[in-house]
Amino acid sequence: MTSPAQVRLRRLRQELLSPSVLPALVLGGCLGVTAVLWQGAVDDAEQEAQVDFDSRARELVNNLDQRMQTYVQVLYGAQGLFASSQSVERDEFRSYVGGQELNLHFPGVHGVGYMRLVGAGQLDAHTAMVRREGYPDYRVLPAGARDWYAPIVYLEPFNDSNRRALGFDPASEPTRRAALEQARDSGRPAMSGKIRLVQEAGEATEQAGFLVVLPVYGQPPPLRTLAERRAAIRGWVYAPFRTGDLMAGLGGPRAAALDVEIYDGDGILPATRMYDSVPHSAAGLRSMRQQISIAGHRWTLRIGMLPGAAGGAARVGKAAQIAASGAALSLLLAWLTWLLARGRVRARAALAHARTLADELKEGQTTLLVLADGAQRSQAVLRSILDSTIDGILVDNLKGTVLNSNRRFRELWNVPEQLDWQSDGAVLMAHMCGQLQHPDCGLRLDAPPQLTLPGVQRGAALADEHEVLHLKDGRVIEQHTRGVQLGSEPARLWSFRDITERTQIEQREQTRRHVLELLATGAPLQTILESVVRGVETDNEDMLCSILLLDEQGEHLLVGAAPSLPGFFNAAVHGKSIHGGLGACGEAVLTRSRVIVEDIRNAPSWAAYRDLALQARLGSCWSDPIYGAGGNVLGTFAIYHRDARRPSMANIALIEQAARLAGIAIEQAQAAVALRAGEARFRSLYDHAPVALWEQDWSAVRAALAELELSGIDDLARYLQANPSQLRRLAALVRILDVNAAALAQVGAPAGRKDLAALSLAQNFDAAALPNFALALAALAQGRHFFACEGSFERLDGVTRLNEVTLLVMPGHTHSLDFVIVSTLDITERRRMDDELRVLATTDFLTGLPNRREFMGRLADEEGRLQREISDRAAVLLLDIDHFKRINDEHGHAAGDTVLRQLAELMRDGQRKIDMLGRIGGEEFAILLPGTELDAAAVFAERLRVRVAETPMLLADGTALRVTVSIGLAVMDGGHPDGDAALIRADQALYCAKRGGRNRVELLDVEADRPGVQVPAASD
Repeated sequence: MTSPAQVRLRRLRQELLSPSVLPALVLGGCLGVTAVLWQGAVDDAEQEAQVDFDSRARELVNNLDQRMQTYVQVLYGAQGLFASSQSVERDEFRSYVGGQELNLHFPGVHGVGYMRLVGAGQLDAHTAMVRREGYPDYRVLPAGARDWYAPIVYLEPFNDSNRRALGFDPASEPTRRAALEQARDSGRPAMSGKIRLVQEAGEATEQAGFLVVLPVYGQPPPLRTLAERRAAIRGWVYAPFRTGDLMAGLGGPRAAALDVEIYDGDGILPATRMYDSVPHSAAGLRSMRQQISIAGHRWTLRIGMLPGAAGGAARVGKAAQIAASGAALSLLLAWLTWLLARGRVRARAALAHARTLADELKEGQTTLLVLADGAQRSQAVLRSILDSTIDGILVDNLKGTVLNSNRRFRELWNVPEQLDWQSDGAVLMAHMCGQLQHPDCGLRLDAPPQLTLPGVQRGAALADEHEVLHLKDGRVIEQHTRGVQLGSEPARLWSFRDITERTQIEQREQTRRHVLELLATGAPLQTILESVVRGVETDNEDMLCSILLLDEQGEHLLVGAAPSLPGFFNAAVHGKSIHGGLGACGEAVLTRSRVIVEDIRNAPSWAAYRDLALQARLGSCWSDPIYGAGGNVLGTFAIYHRDARRPSMANIALIEQAARLAGIAIEQAQAAVALRAGEARFRSLYDHAPVALWEQDWSAVRAALAELELSGIDDLARYLQANPSQLRRLAALVRILDVNAAALAQVGAPAGRKDLAALSLAQNFDAAALPNFALALAALAQGRHFFACEGSFERLDGVTRLNEVTLLVMPGHTHSLDFVIVSTLDITERRRMDDELRVLATTDFLTGLPNRREFMGRLADEEGRLQREISDRAAVLLLDIDHFKRINDEHGHAAGDTVLRQLAELMRDGQRKIDMLGRIGGEEFAILLPGTELDAAAVFAERLRVRVAETPMLLADGTALRVTVSIGLAVMDGGHPDGDAALIRADQALYCAKRGGRNRVELLDVEADRPGVQVPAASD
């Protein structure tokens, strides 16, 4: 009998040979072969095109290199011309270059020229010499002082474009100068970078250009050192090139199919592009990059094949012919195959009809075998599924007989292999009940004929039941029972699942929530610990739990919670030393590890307390240390039993979880106590601090700022400065939550009253200080938590005072700004004292004018201004009272002081706002006139002199004195901004006025600072 695989293979073969499949396979195969041949032809065409492109590119690069080498040889010839003669005249040079026929033999060369090295001191002689040669308009361009010049003196052919380059100095431009220095120092040809030729001026189409230079030395070689070459240099022969003309016709017809781009240097940048044969051309299929070094300079060439210029049309046509011929042949073969397959199908149809009856008989027999095999496989699959489930499964027939069970059930209930539970179900039920905490739970199988269970009556359907079983080893098993129908007989399905971990998690979560509630309400630590203990004991009735706490010295254990242990036992162990053999708990603290005492009666560690434990009816003790977050031991969590007992894995997990929860509760309770104490200290410090403190809520301001940011405002500070109404609106959103006594006293609030409604932000920032408030808003909006400034505030009585404000955003409130501490310090008196000290330090006490120190500082500021604004000017005046000593001698020093004060008043009357007056010593005064020319300063000085001479000075006794002053005047400007030098010149001019008869104005310009000019200082 044929197997199913053979049947499928035969069917597959028949389907492949059918008229609908076989022609398609033939067509697909032929088309595949055609595709392979076509792809091969395309690959060959692509390879030939690539080889052709590489050949064209190499030929172009070689031609360019050879052409440039030929041009360099021309320069070597010109160098030889200068080397063979002490002096090469212009006609001789023109004859030599003309004989080279540059335009015919050397395309791209704009000419051949000679640059003569001219020293800085030889420029005038050189210009005169060239002008005598017949070029009266000759001059070296561009003008300007340089260390040396290299003007172009010969350039042939001397046509209109080359005439523009005559006299041009390439050394004035960095790119050309670098090529000249490279050729001079190396003695070899040097090529410049990308430049714009002088000849390009006025051209319709400009091209990038470059120079190739060759040094001409004044003595014959060899010149072995750099110093020798620099000393012997006379000039350079050179050739200017236009890159477009250089590349014209290079490579012939084969290069016409290439897109050639030339870049100066190693990079490919638009700024360094010197030549592009086909600008803005589309990218071709092939391109390459190559670098070429010419005369010590590197070019980067990017060469690409122009689209449609590869010359591969014939090769592509060949591939197309192969594709078309193959497709036609494939269709022909597919049609012939279809004719053959259709005939074969018709021939086999009759044979198939004849075998139908025999096949049907064989098929029936095969079906029976398949069904039997399927039933066996289904039973094996069912057993595998039962054994792989996480639930324990048991099936009985409701008559006291166990029908089946899976592997998980036997593992869950620790069913031994030797137990004959299949023949006697009661033995299995007894084994299971023996592991329960309450063996009389009703988990049993009665003998036939009837199973007695709650809710099950003879002939009644079995209802679904659910029960949670607690085992002696601490595990919790969930049991489900329901009725099933096995064929025509009823049966019962038992399902058991270990829910120990889930139960522990639920219990731990419930206890944790209760503990957190107690912590939140500020319950005592003992109440919290008792909640932890009772949470464990509630679901474990045979356990007696206790928590012992380690004292601050770490030497004694104190009873924290033990509600189920006898009072005498707790009193006995309370306060005992951990070194005194305090059973399992003391050992757990000392060893920092779990201690298991299975039988207290035989444990050496309980020797001192064995009688006490037996009196309390305690048989075993398991103790686990309680750790804090830092790893320190806080105490122990202990579980007692009435009888000797060894913990299971579930018990170990339970005690670990309970100890961990107890540690959290202890630390949280201790932290809460410390927090309340810290809050009390902070409140006391806050209320009695000598600095004014304000607790404020800026959350509404933060929301308003977020709206402004969403509206597209980038510079918040500038926007608020420009919109005072918005600033005032934001200030009104600040809420004052609390203030201390110092703040109330600062703003003038009534003593003993804290009326927050009467306070506003004006007590921190008044209207004049709102710009500072805008800066504070911008800083806090950027995430800063600290801001300080000085401003002004308004007291409740309306008085404006100065203050120093500091804003501190408390940690954790940077984003919301709902907790901001503001400290303010009244600095009004300090500012007043600072102003008085500043006046005393900068003012002359007698005249009220700025003293010498202040005047010199202002003079230094003016010097800095003139250095920045070099086109501006300033004037300095020095005044001296004539014969002042006589006034003191004849009328007394009090009269002299009166004269000084009245003179100061006269000076103030004629002072502009920008002018600076000062008494710099004795009867000598100084005036600084910013922005004043020399003539205008002289008019000012003369007017002041006349006013002083015409105004009598009245003494205290009514005497009127006539006094005169001598004035010296000097100017400062951007070229001579030195204030000290100007003051010296003014003093020298004052001396001249004294020598000239007094009561006059003398001027001294900056020429007095020249070496050799000696003017004595003024005196008297």
